[in-house]
Amino acid sequence: MSGSSDGRAFIGSFTSGGGRGIIAVSVDAATGALTERGVTDALADPSFLALAPGGDVLYAVSETEEGAAAAFAVAGPGAEGGSPRPLGDPVAVRGSAPTHLTLFAGHLVTANYGSGSVTALPLAADGTPGPAGTVLRHEGSGPHPDRQRGPHAHQVVADPGGRWLLAVDLGTDSVRISAADAASGELVEHGETVLRAGSGPRHLAFHPEGTHAYVLNELEPTLTVCRWDAAAGVLEPVGETPVLPEGVETESFASEVVVARDGRFVWTANRGHDSISVLALDASREKAELVTTVPCGGRWPRDLALDPAGRRLYAANEHSGDVSWFDIDQETGTPVPAGSFAAPAASCVIFG
Repeated sequence: MSGSSDGRAFIGSFTSGGGRGIIAVSVDAATGALTERGVTDALADPSFLALAPGGDVLYAVSETEEGAAAAFAVAGPGAEGGSPRPLGDPVAVRGSAPTHLTLFAGHLVTANYGSGSVTALPLAADGTPGPAGTVLRHEGSGPHPDRQRGPHAHQVVADPGGRWLLAVDLGTDSVRISAADAASGELVEHGETVLRAGSGPRHLAFHPEGTHAYVLNELEPTLTVCRWDAAAGVLEPVGETPVLPEGVETESFASEVVVARDGRFVWTANRGHDSISVLALDASREKAELVTTVPCGGRWPRDLALDPAGRRLYAANEHSGDVSWFDIDQETGTPVPAGSFAAPAASCVIFG
């Protein structure tokens, strides 16, 4: 039964794959169940979403060859919801196939997979993005003959302190770190952390304590543990662990990594193996041990998201066209299946 304590979430999907665009849903506080509140197909392939801090503006990439980002007005937290409403026209990112975006230093920043670049769009007072300012173009390649012929920026994320922007590049096996120029606000390159050749890093997530980050590799199913020096803006790899059991023959491409609110567990989503992995962290935060894997509730889990309370995981299963949710056993970290919501070509889930 719905109530005033219910939350809200937004689901992105590939319209080119039969998806409906952006679906606004309410989240039942007691059961985790999702109920549709509105939908818009005003933007092609809104594969990843982000919310403004106030919660009344939603941003989306358009993962198309020409590449764009757009803003939508949404009902604020606690409101009844409805369909997201476009705020102006989509803005070109001057890069192809943007796969991820985040808010950083007064800008909307996108990771452009196709062109291997990062774009910063300045935000107006009303939250709408303006024409592209900085475009940082990555250079380099990796040993994989098809996936690493050039750079492929896959994710952009601000560090917990908000001073640094980290861009994970699958094509160059590295994480690029930049900062915002104090005067102009434009992005300035700061450094690069090189990871193991051929690993194909896709996404990273920070530990709640802010001292470590965990990089999930797509081309090989492993997790790279890194120390994070927030003062210097330096990411240092210290170890790597498999996210799938030994002997798995199914070709698998890891997609998303999530860290528990209390910092005890890491979860990853694995496409192909169609599973969620549970890894336990030791007290040092530098050793991750694979505990178990559980079915993801569908096929090809492209995204994995933790609800605000940290008690449920939601998997966006692209090929089976659904979002499945799981109650988390708080002692073992194991996700327990709890329900599913139909969402064709689902690509991401965000809460707020």
